[in-house]
Amino acid sequence: MTPELTPEEAEAMRLAFRQGMSQLAAAVHVVTTDGSAGIAGFTASAVCSVSDSPPTLLVCLNRSSSVATVFEQNRVLCVNTLTHQHEALSRAFGGTTSQTERFAAGKWVTAATGAPRLVDALVSFDCEVVNIVEAGSHWVLLSRIVDIAHGNADQAALVYFRRRYAAIL
Repeated sequence: MTPELTPEEAEAMRLAFRQGMSQLAAAVHVVTTDGSAGIAGFTASAVCSVSDSPPTLLVCLNRSSSVATVFEQNRVLCVNTLTHQHEALSRAFGGTTSQTERFAAGKWVTAATGAPRLVDALVSFDCEVVNIVEAGSHWVLLSRIVDIAHGNADQAALVYFRRRYAAIL
């Protein structure tokens, strides 16, 4: 059993963890929702596959974020994987920009679930949230894929590495 950390040790561990995680390159996504609770979106790098049978993704969302309750109530989302040309869009969805301004920054269509889908995304996964698991400061949204829209495979992906954006083909 791991001994309880002092507040100083816990803070040192948190900072070491954040530094370590900055060494993991990750695709950048804009995750969107729309429904009875309204329209919302945020930038995420904590997205990964869970299973291909049934096709399922997980998306991590900070429970204290301004959009958390909207996603919790709507129970649908679209994971839009960004190309290297979407850096400004990623910054808009990751900052304090209003939801209206965020969605004005891209060209969107309505996916099968009702969530906004970015027309020129590298790939978009339209999903229904089937379970929400609390993990520390975040929710893990387990999301069953309803539809997939593939974009231009010749575009470079936008990745986040060492706290900076980069393009990778």
